[in-house]
Amino acid sequence: MTERERFERGLAILDAVDGEGGRRVVDSLADIAPDLARHVVGYGFGEVYARPGLRPEQRQLVTLGILTALGGCEPQLEVHIAGALNVGLTPTEIVEALTHSAVYCGFPKALNAVFVAKRVFAERGLLPVGGDADGGAA
Repeated sequence: MTERERFERGLAILDAVDGEGGRRVVDSLADIAPDLARHVVGYGFGEVYARPGLRPEQRQLVTLGILTALGGCEPQLEVHIAGALNVGLTPTEIVEALTHSAVYCGFPKALNAVFVAKRVFAERGLLPVGGDADGGAA
């Protein structure tokens, strides 16, 4: 596969997963780091996201967990939370994954991620997300 073919495959996957948000990221790099954009699309999406071992929704859950654990990745979280919705994850599944991450990366990072999710859900008219605040504890 040529570099151009890999880029085109990556762009198709990027569009399917991240939609406009992904394209905005790529476009925003055009005047400062076009090679970085090419690598993100060609390698990240054209090679890694194209691998057959995980379904798109599984890839998004892994991505959300990693971005949450890293912290300081709120712009990328926003794109990938939208992407998680685009590939079929529900707001409840996304919040559960972010809540689960608190055990491993800490409450501050999980809270930051949940507030990003809240913003994305609000933009899509998906609030409130179901479930009771105490998890059913009495």
